[in-house]
Amino acid sequence: MTAKWQSKQQLTEILTGLVNLASITGSKDEIALAQHLYYVLNDFPYFKEHPDHVKLHPLEDGRYFLTAFVKSKKETEDTVILMSHFDVVDVKDYGHLEHLAFRPHELTKELANSANLLPQPVKEDLETGDWLFGRGTMDMKAGLTVQLGMLEQAMNGEFDGNLLLLTVPDEEVNSAGMLGAVPVLQKLKQKYGLSYTACVNSEPMFSRYPNDENFYVYSGSIGKVLAGFYCSGVETHVGEPFSGLNANLIISELNRLLELNENYSEKTGGEVTPPPMNLMQKDLKEEYSVQIPHEAVSLFNILTMKRSMLELHGMLMNTASAAARRVEKFYDEKAKHYSRSVGYTPASYRVTVMSYDELLAYAVQKVGEEEVNRHIGYLKANRGDLDDRHFTNKIVSGLSGLCKELAPLIVVFYSPPFYPSVSSKEDAFIQDVLSDVQSYAGSKFGISLVNQEYFAGLSDLSFLQLRDSAESIRELTANMPIYGDHYKLPLDEIKELNIPVLNVGPYGKDPHKWTERLHLPYSFETCPELLNYTLKQIFKKADSDESPQA
Repeated sequence: MTAKWQSKQQLTEILTGLVNLASITGSKDEIALAQHLYYVLNDFPYFKEHPDHVKLHPLEDGRYFLTAFVKSKKETEDTVILMSHFDVVDVKDYGHLEHLAFRPHELTKELANSANLLPQPVKEDLETGDWLFGRGTMDMKAGLTVQLGMLEQAMNGEFDGNLLLLTVPDEEVNSAGMLGAVPVLQKLKQKYGLSYTACVNSEPMFSRYPNDENFYVYSGSIGKVLAGFYCSGVETHVGEPFSGLNANLIISELNRLLELNENYSEKTGGEVTPPPMNLMQKDLKEEYSVQIPHEAVSLFNILTMKRSMLELHGMLMNTASAAARRVEKFYDEKAKHYSRSVGYTPASYRVTVMSYDELLAYAVQKVGEEEVNRHIGYLKANRGDLDDRHFTNKIVSGLSGLCKELAPLIVVFYSPPFYPSVSSKEDAFIQDVLSDVQSYAGSKFGISLVNQEYFAGLSDLSFLQLRDSAESIRELTANMPIYGDHYKLPLDEIKELNIPVLNVGPYGKDPHKWTERLHLPYSFETCPELLNYTLKQIFKKADSDESPQA
């Protein structure tokens, strides 16, 4: 069988075709790309002979994830999952070049015509001729491309084990594709009698700091919590500023205390999580008037490695309490100063701090469970096109509206998505494989690969292991207003899968930026050989009973 997906040129052509399909999360092209892959794979003799081995699996919202199973000629249960995602973030950041964001060769040429306007590191890369620019070239259609090459090798009998390609939509937003895939992995395992030896993701390497020139492999993936703060102030006219309390003042103090707060950075080994960063901050006043904003929300991205939800929740509640006390002090000082000019006795405010589950319990006690359910049900029935974040905000706001006597108020809650941290650092089998890969990279290519425990860019590997306790997870789910209805984690299935994970991927720069680019020589010459070697080592060691059975 003539190789179609092996040379650098062939892989570049495949990548270009994938990038041409503008599979922005939630777009029609996200659906089209899954269908495109399905029909391309069906052209191979293997899948014509085994049509049930390649399948599109529909999600509830009409999108698909795809599985393609290639059974080894050797009779074995040992199976490696090759994981990837095919959605990309939007391209508004490209500005006047937006029309070329999904045309990598044309975009690269256009950038060369105006190279003097580019940042110096980008200009230097461009001048080498080794880089291809465009949305999705790095994150992560190159990884999918290399995995397709491995699938072709499997069809040609290259591996002494089975390969299961799993490629999903929606990794960039809610990971709905992977959450839908977890139960399917269980079903496929039972249907074909498989043992999942490992899951290999091929996300690209992420720099740990500016101008990081290291090459990485990973034995885990970082966790993510989207922490929310709802602030309810006391409304007033701007002409009577000390008859109320501005919610934007409260939320601003919270943002000041949490943004880039080094106390939230975890350290394990030589790795450090980036500190929290704000992803959304807004007041909930929908029209202009001279009434002060009395509701505001803020959402923070918090990355985790070993910290439990119980510990993190306690930290967030403490930060909210610290912000409340600072706002009270600030307000008192300003009110006293103003009172000296106009001659009145200033009032003080006490800012209440609660978690969402505490607010829910308070509301039930006040108006009854039936009324609370009716109120939330009405909000759900009139959700419209609000995404999960904005709808979560609306539920917290609505519940707070039933308890206005609590204001001024800070409510700590959580929004989707949640990514558990996962690690195979203590898995001797995976570490042995990665040690071999590092040695091979050094001897064959003169490359020093750094084995990092946590992939920092977030990945769907998070949904193949669950290390947090049930009590800790309940702290998250009890304080996530839409959990169990609009958003749910297949917790039992994840625990049952418990698959060892690793990441071997291509090399690029500037993910989620308009200068996103892929290094072609490493990605389509070196990386395929490293991934091939990785898979062979996994199957070799599994065959010698060095592997735990998943």
